[in-house]
Amino acid sequence: MTLSPAARAALRAVLVLGLAVIYVPLLVVLVNSVNADRAFGWPPTSFTGRWWTHAMDDPGARRAVLTSVKAGLGATAIALVLGTAAAFAVARHRFFGREAVSLAVVLPIALPGIVTGIALSNAFQVVLKPLGVGLGLFTVIAGHATFCVVTIYNNVLARLRRTGTSLEEASADLGADTFQTLRYVTFPALRSAMLAGGLLSFALSFDEIIVTTFTAGPGAQTLPIWIFGNLFRPNQAPVVNVLAAAMIVLSVVPIWLAQRLSSGARSPV
Repeated sequence: MTLSPAARAALRAVLVLGLAVIYVPLLVVLVNSVNADRAFGWPPTSFTGRWWTHAMDDPGARRAVLTSVKAGLGATAIALVLGTAAAFAVARHRFFGREAVSLAVVLPIALPGIVTGIALSNAFQVVLKPLGVGLGLFTVIAGHATFCVVTIYNNVLARLRRTGTSLEEASADLGADTFQTLRYVTFPALRSAMLAGGLLSFALSFDEIIVTTFTAGPGAQTLPIWIFGNLFRPNQAPVVNVLAAAMIVLSVVPIWLAQRLSSGARSPV
């Protein structure tokens, strides 16, 4: 379809406007993280790196970052196991209710976060509290894993469908057993898809706040919750801006790597 010059100009203008709405606020946060003015007057009259030093010296911020990293790694590890297993079941086997299983795996990421958070909180209170297990890091990891599974499942399922079974069948014909085929044929073909899904899962977990609010409890304060709790404290405003800027970078890097891995991978057949 050929567009007129006016239509192309209008599309470019809409594109620029949409990107500005998304990225200008992020740019403001990045600039404010080095703004020397504690009140963040705009435009900045001078720049400094002392807020970054203050953020690194803040014990509460350091604990929150460590908690978020632990939660992200734990949720990603669980999601890799469950998501890969579910993808293999759906892609390699035919059974009654296969489409229902696929829907059940994908559904958590489509549900509103507050619904997921309330459901998980109620379930943990009913199931874990009688066993003496309260809300904490474990429940945060379990809650995050419910939606992190989806990224692993989608990536691995797409790769399994694209590669097919010809190489695995050839490996079996040449005398390799199941574990040899999995190690030397199947896993290398899935490695980049699993890594891309894992990076996306970690990014999703690291900045999740809604589900975390309902599942964390007082002993597991992640970085987003810490930022929200200190957002309106004047003395903490510079540190909050620094941590928000750090979260932007930490969120962009794994997503960019995942996109490169997904787009750069090629089917071996």
